[in-house]
Amino acid sequence: MSVRSELGTSAKVIDEHEVPSGTTIVRELAEDTAADWSERIASVVAVAAQFAAAVDAEGRFPHEAIGECRAQRIFGAAVPSANGGAGRSIGEICELVEELGRVCASTAAIVAMHFSQELCLTRHVDLSQDSPLTELTQRVVTEQWLIASSTTEKNIGGDTRTSSCAVVDNGDGTVSVRKSAPVISYARYADAVFVTARSTPEAPSSEQSLVAVPKANLELDRTSEWDALGLRGTMSEGFELAATVPAEYVLPVDFATISARTMLPGSHTLWASSWLGLASNAGDVARKFVQKKARATPGQLPPGGLRLAELEIDLQRMTDVVRTNVQRFDDHAEDPEELSSMSFAIAMNTLKVSTSELVRKIVADAMVIVGIASYSNVGPLSLARPLRDAMGPSLQVNNDRILHNTATLQMVSRGRR
Repeated sequence: MSVRSELGTSAKVIDEHEVPSGTTIVRELAEDTAADWSERIASVVAVAAQFAAAVDAEGRFPHEAIGECRAQRIFGAAVPSANGGAGRSIGEICELVEELGRVCASTAAIVAMHFSQELCLTRHVDLSQDSPLTELTQRVVTEQWLIASSTTEKNIGGDTRTSSCAVVDNGDGTVSVRKSAPVISYARYADAVFVTARSTPEAPSSEQSLVAVPKANLELDRTSEWDALGLRGTMSEGFELAATVPAEYVLPVDFATISARTMLPGSHTLWASSWLGLASNAGDVARKFVQKKARATPGQLPPGGLRLAELEIDLQRMTDVVRTNVQRFDDHAEDPEELSSMSFAIAMNTLKVSTSELVRKIVADAMVIVGIASYSNVGPLSLARPLRDAMGPSLQVNNDRILHNTATLQMVSRGRR
């Protein structure tokens, strides 16, 4: 991958992983299928927790946690065992992301976005057939590739179902795409970027394809930095993207189908799981604070007791909506009719909107319970980083855009849920 910067000499440009991927294989495939998923999650979470403060303070990519993901062979976990993966369910992947969300929202977001792309391979490529995309999928497992996504575009914004750029057939078995992307999270650290574009230069903006671009085929000119309020480790920078790949790297299913059946529900269930972890951690801090106060004054309800009970209502509501929708996606993963239904689309839209608003409210309410100690940037009661991270989800594909889409669907909905 070639990376250039248009930001001047002060901008740091990284061409290689600081924690190597590729040929660095820590476990043999035979061990991978027998490994205990919970133990592997715990190992990644422990490393993410150890470096979360540094990732936030320095505004840098979480090299250590992503390195541990590779060491624990997390990437490729959704790939079927017949293709070398672990064949983990959507629910199991969401469990991983939720636990990461408790300790490092940036790492959780990166892992969530990776799996939203990995699922596009496992669910829309016939992996029983030898093909370039089957080989690429196997490399995700064997070389522990991290996959990024480029779905947004300048002058279009966060409407992932619209593209201005197009896939161009070069007439020699390859295709090219050029894209002005206002944001591609962790692009400089990814082993591949999946790019949306119009299927041909003549196609309308909604007729899209998804192109898998390995970093060896990728050129990125960086146009903006990432120095954000929260989610600082996602490194969501802007780029001019150019790529030329074999024509077989265009996924064989139109992006409208991929989006409806996989990328949208995958993204929303994974994101919501990470936000549930973030909210649950804030709830834990508030609960332990009030419990400590209660032990100091036996027989008396501490001042924050009632607020804690109110907080639990929102936490329970958020937990229920996340777990229910993750299970719904899991249960109907092989049911194209359900996945393409209006009721399913509305459910996934409302999942994203409701949880992104609840996480912000829950963390803020937890701060009120804990008091001034939660306002500090340091200390065991600090909720400063979670609060900053909780502001991002409502803006991560803006809720207004999703509500507008849901309102349009409601105009013809029969009310089935």
